[in-house]
Amino acid sequence: MNRRLLLAATAAAAALTLAGCATPTAVSPRAPLKLTVLHTNDHHGRFWPNADGEYGMAARKTLIDGVRAEVAAAGGQVLLLDGGDVNTGVPESDLQDAEPDFQGMNRLGYDAMAVGNHEFDKPPAVLARQRAWARFPLLSANIYRDGQRLFEPYRVFERAGWRIAVMGLTTDDTAKMVLPENIRGIEFRKPAAEAARLVPELRQRADMVIAVTHMGHYPGGRSGVNAPGDVEMARAVPGLDLIVGGHSQSPVCMAAENQRVTAYVPGTPCAPDRQNGAWIVQAHEWGKYVGRADFEIDAGQVRLVKYALLPVNLKVRGAGGQKVLATAPIAEDPQLRAFLQPFQAAGQARLSAPVGTADGALDGDRDRVRRQPTTLGTLIARAMMDKTGADLALMNSGGVRDSLPAGAITYRDVLKVQPFSNTVAVVQLSGAELLDYLRAAARMTPGSGAFPQTAGVRMRIEAGQLVEVAIAGQPVDPRRSYRLALTNFTATGGDGYPPLNRHAGYVDSGFSDADVLRAYIARHSPLKVADYEPGNAVQRR
Repeated sequence: MNRRLLLAATAAAAALTLAGCATPTAVSPRAPLKLTVLHTNDHHGRFWPNADGEYGMAARKTLIDGVRAEVAAAGGQVLLLDGGDVNTGVPESDLQDAEPDFQGMNRLGYDAMAVGNHEFDKPPAVLARQRAWARFPLLSANIYRDGQRLFEPYRVFERAGWRIAVMGLTTDDTAKMVLPENIRGIEFRKPAAEAARLVPELRQRADMVIAVTHMGHYPGGRSGVNAPGDVEMARAVPGLDLIVGGHSQSPVCMAAENQRVTAYVPGTPCAPDRQNGAWIVQAHEWGKYVGRADFEIDAGQVRLVKYALLPVNLKVRGAGGQKVLATAPIAEDPQLRAFLQPFQAAGQARLSAPVGTADGALDGDRDRVRRQPTTLGTLIARAMMDKTGADLALMNSGGVRDSLPAGAITYRDVLKVQPFSNTVAVVQLSGAELLDYLRAAARMTPGSGAFPQTAGVRMRIEAGQLVEVAIAGQPVDPRRSYRLALTNFTATGGDGYPPLNRHAGYVDSGFSDADVLRAYIARHSPLKVADYEPGNAVQRR
């Protein structure tokens, strides 16, 4: 080989060597992504800590900021999500349309939230203001108006060169859980069907696919009278890596396959559910916990490294019966507390007005009031009868959100019990029509929000069938007329009741249910709890 050919060959070899060095740089695999997904759900107005110093957004911020710093120091990334239902539950928040809650979420740095059914508790103008307040997307792929989605169906987030798709979904039970005028023209399609349409597209666009949902976790897919939840969707729709849920207000910690821990203790290990390749998580309610899921994404694989529910100053009963912190105390972030303080003060000023007194607590515990008649259920129903002059009253237990305390009762206490601003209505029915309606009430499943609380009526129910009914001690006469009091929510078909609002004998009083209850308490104080014991008013076998 002559010198010119030798030089040419050497140059070509050098060029190939350089090209060989450059090519791996251009197509080299990305470094694995350490991604921490933090999550909450069912906030329900709890921007301020309770009387025992539990939860509250200022302490939550301290916790989240600490996790962010830890993850960043380890070279990881964070995504903060919420499973919906920011609205409704605490009067200080309700009276201010949840502005402190949405503004607080901005300051906590939420990336996205699912639209919950309680986001429709107030008129559309309020929801529009809340969307304007939020500096993060409210996501739902299955809510439509005039054939178009009402919210963003998903958002794709980039973290260190990796793409994470977050899709929102809302229970289709929403249509029967809120006032019809608040959702006029809105359609709630089946979430799983919308997910099945979107997930293949998202798998092409992203390295990880998350569904942030407000659908509920029902172990083994046993949703009962509720619309299908996260478990059913995971089984029906392959391709989801993680479901961040809400709605059932459960700490999703599994004892075994399809068996959830029924009495989770704060600070103990928590194993999330796993269905069809998707992890399913939920952080109970009210900001009591921040869920933490640490993932590693590499070479097309999404691996859960560890999971925990982090309590936010939750307390448990100590050996002596006193409340003690379950885990180390978390200080409140001073800047966020100072920001929220004026909202709390404004609410307190409006809510501290005394209403009356009671010689004991009136029971509105969520689990009991949805399964059996209670003293508070009787009190509410009697207040409705008293206001309208009705022969009987029926209250859906899902509208009873708290108990009334022993001793002094304030307007705040009343609004905690009935926060939805429903009105009291009355409808005049024939005895035959009333019997049909009470038969429908008798079929409502214990444990659901439809379970009836009543006054003025005695019923015997066997295997979900009404077999005996009496009003004022007398059997119902099919030819007589009777006046039934109920809320406009129930009258318009809420919780699956037969609608009565178009009946010729229907009249909406226009009086707020909470104001009706407040007036009754004021007139009858001091209340004697024994007077409201349901006794054998409803017998079930």
